[in-house]
Amino acid sequence: MLTESERERYARHLVLPEVGEEGQEKLKSASVLIIGAGGLGSPVSMYLAAAGVGRIGLADFDDVDVTNLHRQILYGTSQVGQPKLSAARERLHDLNPEITIETHETAITSANALEIFRGYDVIVDGTDNFPTRYLVNDACVLTGKPNVYGSIFRFDGQASVFYAPEGPCYRCLYPEPPPPNVVPSCAEGGVLGVLPGVIGTIQAIETIKLITGIGEPLIGRLLLFDALRMEFRRLKLKKDPNCAICGEHPTIAQLIDYEGFCNPAEAGEITPAQLAAMNDPLLIDVREPYEFQQGHLEGAWLIPMAQLQRHIDAIPHDRDLVLYCRSGSRSAYALEMLRGVGFRRAKHLKGGYLAWLREQRAGAASR
Repeated sequence: MLTESERERYARHLVLPEVGEEGQEKLKSASVLIIGAGGLGSPVSMYLAAAGVGRIGLADFDDVDVTNLHRQILYGTSQVGQPKLSAARERLHDLNPEITIETHETAITSANALEIFRGYDVIVDGTDNFPTRYLVNDACVLTGKPNVYGSIFRFDGQASVFYAPEGPCYRCLYPEPPPPNVVPSCAEGGVLGVLPGVIGTIQAIETIKLITGIGEPLIGRLLLFDALRMEFRRLKLKKDPNCAICGEHPTIAQLIDYEGFCNPAEAGEITPAQLAAMNDPLLIDVREPYEFQQGHLEGAWLIPMAQLQRHIDAIPHDRDLVLYCRSGSRSAYALEMLRGVGFRRAKHLKGGYLAWLREQRAGAASR
C-alpha cells in the first residue's frame, strides 16, 4: 500500500490510467539492479529513483573523475575523487528518501553475477565493454531475468530488452564479439555528453514498462539512435535457434571466462611453463598417430585433427583443456573449432610439442 506521502509524491503517476495506484505499488515492490553507475547508469538510476522503484541496486567500483562530469549527471565537482557508489547513494536518497539503495562496490564477475542477479527483478546493463555485456547477458539468461540493454559511442546509441523466455538475447544479435581493438572505447573515440541521457532515459522507460506491465517493451526489437541526424530506427530481432545460451541446444550452461571469450588470441595460448603450472588439465594431442608414437605429453588423449569433430561430444565441458600439435598451428585451428561450440575452458600450447621439448631440454641443461 502507498502511504499518504507517497501518493503526494507520485500524484502525476497516479492520474495516468495506465499506471494508477496499482502500477505505482508494483514499482514500490520492484527491485532493479543497474550495472555501472556511469553515463547510462546516471539517468537510469535517477529516473527509477524518482519513479519510486522500491529497491535499486548499483554495481560499480570506480571513483568519480573530472572527465566523467560532462555526461555522468549523477555527480558534481565536489564529489571528484569519491567512490561513485557513496556519491550516488547520497544523491539518490536526496532525490527520493522513500526508496532503498543497495550498493555492490565490486566488479561483476563470473564468480558473483548469478548470486547478485537472483536478488533483483530486472537487470539494467549500463556497461561499456564487451566482456561484461556478454557476462550480463548470460547471467540474465541463466537466472531468467530481463536485460535492459543500452550502449553509446560518439553520436550513436542502441537500446533493447533481451529477455530469453520471450525473445532473443544479446548473443542472438551478436553471437561473437568483434576482434580485439577493432571497436575503440568511449575514452578513445569520445562520446557526446547528452547521448547517454537519451539512451539511459529509454532504458528507464523500458524498465518501468516491464515492472508495471504497460505498453510494448523493446523485446525482439533494437532501437538505433543517430544524434547528428536526430533519427531513430527500429530493427526487428529474431531468436537464434542456434544461440549458444538460449537456443534449442545450448552449449553454455554456466558462466565462462569472458575476457578470454572476447580476447581469444591472448587468452587461448599458453606457454609450456604455464602448462606445467596448471592443475590436471585434459591434454588433447591433435597430431597423427605416427607422430604420437614418436613422443607425446604424458597422459595425453590422441584425437587427430581430422577426427576432432566426431569426438566433440565425448570431450568434457567442465575441465580445463589443452590442445597441442607439433608446432601450434593445428592446435590453434582446433581451439577455434572447440570454442565455436562452447568450450570456453580450452587453450592450446604455443609452439606445440616442439616448444615443450625445448623447454624440457633447457631445464635439464640448467640443472
